Amino acid sequence: MTDFFHGIGKIAYEGPDSTNPLAFRHYDPDALVLGKRMEDHLRFAGAYWHSLAYEGLDPFGGRTFERPWYGDGMDRAFVKADVAFELFSKLGLPYFCFHDADVRPEGKTLVDTVTNLNRVAEVFAQKMEATGIRLLWGTANLFSHRRYMAGAATNPDPEVFAYAAASIKAMMDVTHRLGGENYVLWGGREGYETLLNTDLGQELDQMGRMLSMVVEYKHKIGFKGTILVEPKPQEPTKHQYDYDVATCYGFLKRYGLENEVKLNIEVGHAFLAGHSFEHELALAAALGVLGSIDMNRNDPQCGWDTDHFPNDPQSVALAYREILKAGGFTNGGTNFDAKIRRQSIDPADLFHGHILGMDTCARGLKAAAAMIEEGSLDAALADRYAGWQAPEAQAMLKGERSLDQIADRVLAAERDPEPRSGRQEYLEGLVNRFV
Repeated sequence: MTDFFHGIGKIAYEGPDSTNPLAFRHYDPDALVLGKRMEDHLRFAGAYWHSLAYEGLDPFGGRTFERPWYGDGMDRAFVKADVAFELFSKLGLPYFCFHDADVRPEGKTLVDTVTNLNRVAEVFAQKMEATGIRLLWGTANLFSHRRYMAGAATNPDPEVFAYAAASIKAMMDVTHRLGGENYVLWGGREGYETLLNTDLGQELDQMGRMLSMVVEYKHKIGFKGTILVEPKPQEPTKHQYDYDVATCYGFLKRYGLENEVKLNIEVGHAFLAGHSFEHELALAAALGVLGSIDMNRNDPQCGWDTDHFPNDPQSVALAYREILKAGGFTNGGTNFDAKIRRQSIDPADLFHGHILGMDTCARGLKAAAAMIEEGSLDAALADRYAGWQAPEAQAMLKGERSLDQIADRVLAAERDPEPRSGRQEYLEGLVNRFV
């Protein structure tokens, strides 16, 4: 234990009537939901970057947090690891996630940087063995350093592409060694600002080649986890190539990777793309690429990715309903890509943020499960599409009827179908019964 969280013990479940701010009111890891432990449904993970590396910066001001691990030395990296695993353990998080740059200082050369990463990974392995905390996914930071200002895989300089490839390999090796269940690629600057200096087709081919090499290397080293790509629009580049689920799926199809790669979908990114989170989840499930999620929320009055902890049980319930309908997580989980606010400078605020998020997700999961068990929403959906079960409708869907055959049948019968209500208000009222 460190002295950083002085006086804060392990966070326990105390039930909905508890007034203890350092207790769970809804998240009970051992509670059964649809016959499965809540912890095993949600598979919570702590985000190393927001919880430990974030300094309280915003576009208009510098650091507001004071942490004993801030600095570039390896000694600071080890202190950060001590605090990280204390935080994750006291919250009862079964997983964590990290970028390479979150955990190690940058060296003078890439060799030094990789050495630093491997030294921290050795410490992680010991702490994971001692605590039972596992690695949900690892990823390389290919966006913060100035070398990546024009992208990593999509950079016009092939030497930057090569440097990014070497960084990915090092982080994949560490993720594999630590038993990570996924490896994520977030194209933080894989996009462009203006076509005046951009060969869009060239950059897409570069990105496709990089991802293909990642998949090849996964099989070469025997990594059994899932390769995940994270959709994100607009930010930081004006035109991101990984805009949303549909765009990413089209990219995967073009480069023959749709059976090798799934998606890590974030609430805030769906929002920036003009979609609901449940839309992105439902589409990914329908396309067979639903992998894992980053849980947070955006401030609707701000035009960027604000990464608040979730606090709306209804929106979270609709999201977990889509996940449950898709069969739940396999390798994926619920990573809190969320940070405490710039003015939340006390160590306890890290706990309050996670407790808020974990309780909100627990409420959402229970509501989603209740909707599925009660069945009215599914019954209404089945009724709306019931006509497609008729033999003639199935024949049209299976390609057994041509356009002219269908037209002849409609004309011969003088068909004029009447519209049916979509009953949206009724269905929204149904949802309110459970949240």
